[in-house]
Amino acid sequence: MESRFAQISSLGQKDKATAYISLLQEVFSSPDRSRIAQDIHTIVENVIQDSVGIVVGRQVLTELVKILGDGSIKDHDLRKRIVEDTIAIIQPRLVSYEEQANSLRFQLADILESEEDWGEAARVLMNISLDAGQRPDEDKFRVYVRIVRLLLEEENNAQAESYYNRAAILAHSTTDRETLLQFKLCQARLNDYARKFLEAATRYHELSYVAEIDEEERKHMLSAAVTCAVLAPAGPNRSRVLASLCRDERTSELPSFNILTKMFLDRILRPAEIQEFEGTLKTHQLAKITLSSNDRVSAAEVDDEDAADPNSSKRTGPSTVLDRAVMEHNVLACSKIYSNISFRGLGALLDLTPGAAETMTRKMMEQGRLKGTIDQVEKLIWFDVSSEDDDAQDPSDRS
Repeated sequence: MESRFAQISSLGQKDKATAYISLLQEVFSSPDRSRIAQDIHTIVENVIQDSVGIVVGRQVLTELVKILGDGSIKDHDLRKRIVEDTIAIIQPRLVSYEEQANSLRFQLADILESEEDWGEAARVLMNISLDAGQRPDEDKFRVYVRIVRLLLEEENNAQAESYYNRAAILAHSTTDRETLLQFKLCQARLNDYARKFLEAATRYHELSYVAEIDEEERKHMLSAAVTCAVLAPAGPNRSRVLASLCRDERTSELPSFNILTKMFLDRILRPAEIQEFEGTLKTHQLAKITLSSNDRVSAAEVDDEDAADPNSSKRTGPSTVLDRAVMEHNVLACSKIYSNISFRGLGALLDLTPGAAETMTRKMMEQGRLKGTIDQVEKLIWFDVSSEDDDAQDPSDRS
């Protein structure tokens, strides 16, 4: 190899690039595959030297990028090793070989994505200088969307949102249908991770109708729409989304159809009915929740009998996202059944202390998701219904 370099160095600048490229092709066509990586390493180190010249170096590296990308190397691990090694060698001279380095990073991201190493693939793309060569906004948008998608696969939603915001600024720059659909799916998934379940359900449902998307993927999106609708805050807006999903004939084939219809019909859900649905949820949808100061029950709000009972197992609030969604739904369902109910009666139905049941109901009323009034003196919740019943009712009183 050293003798070949000595011969090439004696050539004029116009002939050096051709000689190096010829040497590259010889290395890749060599039957001794064990030396390819080392020989390429030596060639790359040589061509980036100042004595060779930037113009020659760029031509040789461009040819190397082309060979690595055209599938000439069938050995996956060998190709990955060469790409990583070449990037490392030219990194100190990145200003001179930025375009070639970016092309190699795109190839490395493809390799890592094929290995399902989502996070590392995203980080490789983050290191690409998108301003190199005056890259058009459409290309930048495509890269940002890809980074968001990879970060979401790794469930790194915080960083994914940052790159989504960058992509959103450039969304107008493309008319490519596939990229725009990926962008909308990223938006739905980000809403899902951020617990904006109502927005996520709407977006998932819209995407489930897109004919260009694979049928199996559309079914998955429809299922995700139902899941998010179930987890969304109870109220008129959720009711409209539930109605839209129930009118969709495809939902009848989903495992979650039972809980969907019960929520749409405002039926009270029992713990046994949600266990099967709970098994279909993702990690972030099962996350523990921290009650805000407005949601916490003060000592003054705790019912006297509960405070006196040290063995009381009732809770002071929901513990998970699903827990809260089911409790709020049951409060709304109660408003369709009863004209009024006592704090204690609602607490018994929700498995909450009376004070916690009143706090949850008050919050729903304040947010406009439930109509009614609260009588703090009588410890009654009056729902805004057409039927009138003067007596407080407990669920246990109904046959």
